[in-house]
Amino acid sequence: MSSSLPFLNADEAAALIGHDQTIGFSGFTSAGAPKEIPLALARRAQEEHAAGRPFKLGVVTGASTGDSLDGALAQAGAIAWRTPFQSHPVLRDLINAEKVRFFDQHLSTVAQSARYGFMGKFSWAVVEACDLGVDGEIVLTSSVGASPTFLNIAEKVLIELNSYHPPELRGFHDLFEPGDPPLREPLPLRKVSDRIGQTVVRIDPAKIAGVVRSHRPDEVRAFKPVGGVTRRIGQNVADFLAGELRAGRIPRGFLPLQAGVGNISNAVLGALADHPEIPDFEMFTEVVQDSCIPMLESGRMVFASSSSLTLTPPVMEGVYRNLDFFRSRLVLRPQEITNHPELIRRLGVISLNTALEVDIFGNVNSTHVLGQSLVNGIGGSGDFTRNAYLSIFVCPSTAKAGAISAIVPLATHIDHNEHSVQVIVTEHGVADLRNTTPQERARLLVERCAHPDYRPLLLDYFANIHRGHTPQTLSTAFALHAQYLHTRDMRHTSLVDYFR
Repeated sequence: MSSSLPFLNADEAAALIGHDQTIGFSGFTSAGAPKEIPLALARRAQEEHAAGRPFKLGVVTGASTGDSLDGALAQAGAIAWRTPFQSHPVLRDLINAEKVRFFDQHLSTVAQSARYGFMGKFSWAVVEACDLGVDGEIVLTSSVGASPTFLNIAEKVLIELNSYHPPELRGFHDLFEPGDPPLREPLPLRKVSDRIGQTVVRIDPAKIAGVVRSHRPDEVRAFKPVGGVTRRIGQNVADFLAGELRAGRIPRGFLPLQAGVGNISNAVLGALADHPEIPDFEMFTEVVQDSCIPMLESGRMVFASSSSLTLTPPVMEGVYRNLDFFRSRLVLRPQEITNHPELIRRLGVISLNTALEVDIFGNVNSTHVLGQSLVNGIGGSGDFTRNAYLSIFVCPSTAKAGAISAIVPLATHIDHNEHSVQVIVTEHGVADLRNTTPQERARLLVERCAHPDYRPLLLDYFANIHRGHTPQTLSTAFALHAQYLHTRDMRHTSLVDYFR
């Protein structure tokens, strides 16, 4: 490491950043996100606001982050606008109250949108590193996200050198940035385990305005243990994919998997690992979470390509104690590569994502409650769904102790339409929507995926709506949602009469 690099404390680094500037932060989930500098920026914002001066920033990351970045900046009122994804409750509330501008976008497009200038000038890149070289060489930590692009396009750079992450992470990253149109070349990645890029980011050292030392683990929280509903969903997915193997619709050697983040994804991966008919598998995904590590250790998961290691500290420390073992089994890439539509289609990725609600024609809402309140964002689910060999959405059939049905006449917000969604799975069963008409999809979803409490209501709705290729009655399409707003329970018995 060069002794000529300017070492600062976090407050000195934060003092360099001005009001109304745009920052590209590292981080994909809370993995690899800086912590000390954002906390110092939050303190600075509070001081500036107390003095009656404005201080708000444009905040761009790979995906969501944790308490020290999204949480602290949101609480300090320091975020003017945010993209592409978030999951912090304070920031979510500010977005839904229209106090923070948020625009949702597919994660595969973030880096190219930044390079194209669609988001304006990036004054700063603030990234976490585990090692630095004398020639502007930066070794990233537990995620890549869009960090290489931010480092390349930003006018100035601040580095948070985090000693919690060992320098021996050098070599785990495969950093490749596609050329921009009209000079973009085909991406030379043909297998999940291929490497096509560099292990470090190299920038002009003159751009580095400061280096701040830190020693903080990633702010990754553990997910809930697998319960009865999530276990049945996982088993249904595993049984379905085993049936596809037997039918010859999936190659005998299987295909790479992508799985979203969360309890249900953990349950699905666990069920696949336990199923005797599912071969050992690879992952070509955005996030490696805790449940993947034992599968890699056992050999059940052969290889994992991801944009982040979203691991709780105890699991991360186990990986760091055994880096030599994982070096040949893990690679971290930019989200522009992990979520690249052409690569997803080329590799034949089977996508597994979570829905909030699904309407009877197969349209999926994964981002909004009652069509109004943003939850997190579309993330990478669209990148995979639209390009997958087989696109699967999973969800419990009900929420709020049964008061809300996940299967509804018409989704209140549509992120993934019927043309991209192929399979829906709940704890009650599997609806294979391939090669079906809208009316056939409706019956499959109600009979195989809806909760028994809601099947009569949904079948009655379907029986009484106007005919047509996609039969729908706008006057009653949102009756279940309206009923919930009125009584906090969609199961109101007068609903059947209301349909009629």
